[in-house]
Order: sequence, then C-alpha cells, then structure tokens
Amino acid sequence: MNIKETKEAILNGRMDARLTRLYGAARLDGARARYAELTDLFADKFADAQDVRFFSAPGRTEVCGNHTDHNHGKVMAAAIDLDAVACAAKTDDDTIRVFSKGYPGDIIDLNVLTPQEKEREKSASLVRGVAARFKELGYNVGGFDAVTVNNVLKGSGMSSSASFEVLVGVVLNYLYNDGKVSEVEIAQIAQYAENVFFGKPCGLMDQMACSVGGFVKIDFGDPNKPVIEPVNFDFAGCGHSLCILDTRADHADLTFEYAAIRQEMEAVAGFFGKSCLRETPEADVMDNLAALRDKLGERPIMRAMHFYDDNRRVDAEAEALGRGDFETFKALTIDSGRSSYMYNQNVFASSAPQSQPVALALALSERILKGRGAWRVHGGGFAGTIQAFVPNDLLDEYKTKTEALFGKDACYVLAIRPVGGCEV
Repeated sequence: MNIKETKEAILNGRMDARLTRLYGAARLDGARARYAELTDLFADKFADAQDVRFFSAPGRTEVCGNHTDHNHGKVMAAAIDLDAVACAAKTDDDTIRVFSKGYPGDIIDLNVLTPQEKEREKSASLVRGVAARFKELGYNVGGFDAVTVNNVLKGSGMSSSASFEVLVGVVLNYLYNDGKVSEVEIAQIAQYAENVFFGKPCGLMDQMACSVGGFVKIDFGDPNKPVIEPVNFDFAGCGHSLCILDTRADHADLTFEYAAIRQEMEAVAGFFGKSCLRETPEADVMDNLAALRDKLGERPIMRAMHFYDDNRRVDAEAEALGRGDFETFKALTIDSGRSSYMYNQNVFASSAPQSQPVALALALSERILKGRGAWRVHGGGFAGTIQAFVPNDLLDEYKTKTEALFGKDACYVLAIRPVGGCEV
C-alpha cells in the first residue's frame, strides 16, 4: 500500500486485529493514533514511497538475573507493551535512511560496513552494525527508508537501545530475507552491533527478550545456543500490577560503570583460567577468597557472589511461578534486589555517590509495600528505574506517593506482550 492507503487502513480499523494483538484492546485507540502519526511523519520525509510497511520491536522488563547474562548466566525477562515502531519502505540504492522522532536522521552507506569511530555510542553505529552482521552471516541486505518512534523510555532499564537494534534487524529480515532469520539470531545480531559498533559490552538478555517476546527464562550457558523456556504464569490473575518506576535520572553516560561489572566478574573467572563465571565453580571462588582479595580487591568477589546467587534465584523464581506460588516469587524478588544493592553494587554510581535516585525509589517502595509487594533495581542500574510488584489495592497509593517524588507519570503500569520483534 502507498502512504495514503496505509493511513486509511489504520483509521478505518483494518489493522485493529494486529494492533490489538500487540497492545491489547484497552490501548487500541492510542495505537491507532500512534501509527497514523507515524504514517504522517514518514510522508513528510518520503512522500513518494509506494510500498509502505510497519515493523515493531518491544522493550523488555528484567524479572530476575541482574547482570548475569554477560557471564553466561540465567535470566528471567518479559517483553512489554512499550515498543519501537518503524514505518519503512524498500529502496533500490545501497543506503539506509532512518529518521527517529525527535532526533537527527542516520544515513548509512551499505558499502561501508566497518565500525566508524565518529559513530560510537550513537544510533548510526547500531544501524551499521546490524547491517554488517547480516551481511557477514550471509543474509541479504539492502537500502530502505524508515521513520521510527519509540516509547520505550531512554535510560529506563526497559532497553530502548535493544528494541531499536532488534527493530532494524526485523526490517532487514522482512524486507530482504522473507522473515527467515530467527528471533534468536536477530537478538545475537543486535548484541553484536552494540558490542562491536556502538562500543557497549552488553550481554544478550535485553536483545533476546525484545526479539523473542512473551515471558521467558533464558539460560546463556552457551550464548550461541541459548535455551529459552516460556514461563507460564498469568500476572493479570495474581492480584498484583507490574510497575516500572522511572526516577528520571539518565544513565546514558555511565557505560564505564556497566562495563566494570562484566570486567570484574570476568577478572574473578580469569584468576582460575576461565573466561566467565559460568565456567568457574563457585566452590573455587569461596575456597580462594584471600588470594582473590589480594589480587583483585573486594568488589569483584562480591559481584561474583551476586552472580552465583542470582543464577540460582532465576531457577527458584521460575519454579515458584510454575506452581502458582506468587508469595515465594515476591520474596525471591526482594532477595535479588538486596543482592544487587549489597553485592553487585549497581544501585548508585560510585563515581557520583551524592546522586542516589534509584536507592531512594527502593527505600520509598519498601515503606509502601513491605509485607505486601516486592521491589528491586531494574535493568543495568546506577540510575534509571526500579521494578515493583504492587498489590492492586495499593496501586493508587503507590502511584500517588512515588509520582509525588519523581513526577507525574513516572510510574508505568505495564502489560506483558506475547509477541517479540515482528512485521505488523
């Protein structure tokens, strides 16, 4: 369809079934309006496009396994109903043009698919990196024009960057590869782009949750063949709401803090000649604490302890949900959050100890929810967001008190999205 026909299809309800599948019936009106606006934005940039298509990649919420994925650990995560959406059209040249609402456009020459220093930590590097990896793996690449909007909060711990990377992969997958690239491989391609081109040594959990969708347990024992298991639990029926509280403190400039967690965990593994903690028996670490302390200091040891403990908690939480034991799940969630605070130490940045918005959000949440709900740092930590499981009868109080501190609409009540990266 051309641009005019596409907008008419949105407004006349011919896309309602697809939009409802992604966003739910309660948010259908907002989804229609959002996609209609996206069509207008695309028309402003690329008025002559004839075959216009929509693509989507969700953000994610990390449920358990905080900073375990990059050392080949286990995580629980879920796709959410906030996403990056693209209106795109195939072109005949070797150029990808991506314009994101509120940002300058990225123009990528597909004849240059090596990392560019001037693009490091910029969105252009992600587009170039995804295209480069597609080509390296023998998949087709080609030019396209796209306009994107993303309501996954930047710096929120909901993985706005991963949703964007996966979105670019989904566009290339459906425009040039007939959708044959698997969700798992798209996630791996997205991680490659962030590691090699963007310059952030992230693990694979964010991209995997965004690409696969639903509520999943992922074992990264072999990162090339992660084991993905659905966790069958109906959050809507458990009497609680999943909330993400945004402290509105940006963590975009804290890449070195995130990198230090992985580096320190790997340093502990390296002491034993291993490349990651998953390959390193916990008993070896505990039997050599003094020698590790002399060589590496204290923090790497505590971060290793967090890794082993949270790895076990992922299994325990999945088992609890599988048998419908939400109370045990909540207790384990609190334990995971305390481990992140005390051992992993990613609740505030050591480089700026006077700024502790995440710690304050956790303290307030405990006062409101203690004995009833659960709370933990969310995502990478240091700044950004926390996660809370709030009893529905406390939801209004929780939103009122947290938003009085962090601002209107700082508390997001989310739904779990059953679909990952896809053509809409």
